[in-house]
Amino acid sequence: MLLQTAVLGGLAAGVGLGTPGWLAGITFAVATWALLSSALLRSGATSLGPANAVTLTRCTLVGGVTALVADSVATRAAPVVVLVTLAVVAWLMDGIDGQVARRTGTTTKLGGRFDGEVDSILALVLSVYVAHTLGLWVIGAIGAYRYLYLAAGWGLPWLRGDLPRRQSRSAIAAVQGIVLIVAAAGVVPGSVMTTIAAVSLALLTFSFGRDIVTLYRAHRVSRRHTAETPAVRTGTVAEPYVGVGQES
Repeated sequence: MLLQTAVLGGLAAGVGLGTPGWLAGITFAVATWALLSSALLRSGATSLGPANAVTLTRCTLVGGVTALVADSVATRAAPVVVLVTLAVVAWLMDGIDGQVARRTGTTTKLGGRFDGEVDSILALVLSVYVAHTLGLWVIGAIGAYRYLYLAAGWGLPWLRGDLPRRQSRSAIAAVQGIVLIVAAAGVVPGSVMTTIAAVSLALLTFSFGRDIVTLYRAHRVSRRHTAETPAVRTGTVAEPYVGVGQES
């Protein structure tokens, strides 16, 4: 909270930060504190650890980007150089926390989830910023893609299954960030940038589609396995059935 307030104060002193920016930045900080504290309690961890500390630092930069974007939505103006610089530093730091986790032997599921959520919120915030030039479709198609996927998981629990690690998934996620940062910088003509964003969306759709197919196939195999191994009751204890040719 102190670090996030310091970032917001620095932005206010350096480029100016209006009421929408302050409200968005403080809300972001409170939400991060509440969600991360809850996650730490559920995981049983006693501290963040060095890798998560790096991710948290990156998260405060994303909070700064969020504040600037909130101001831009209200005033249609933003210090582009500062906004893009914060986004670039936050995106480049994405590889540091993973290296720290591996070198210190502190790789955890919580750390991976925290890192991924910071990437997702940065993509969403940047999508909101570039929507006024590329169109509102960018928010729903690129920025909110992951959140729509997570929402679908509440109705289809098999979507919350574990996925194999794929370098291509990380590469495609990195491409989304680069495309959104370039769009935010405004250095590419609008028509060309729209085409690039559309290609980026196609890659993202391919990545999510492949993961959905993988999870659905695993779900079908699990259901088939469950259906083919009925329980035989002996008294009140159900024992697994082992037929001819099956391994116990």
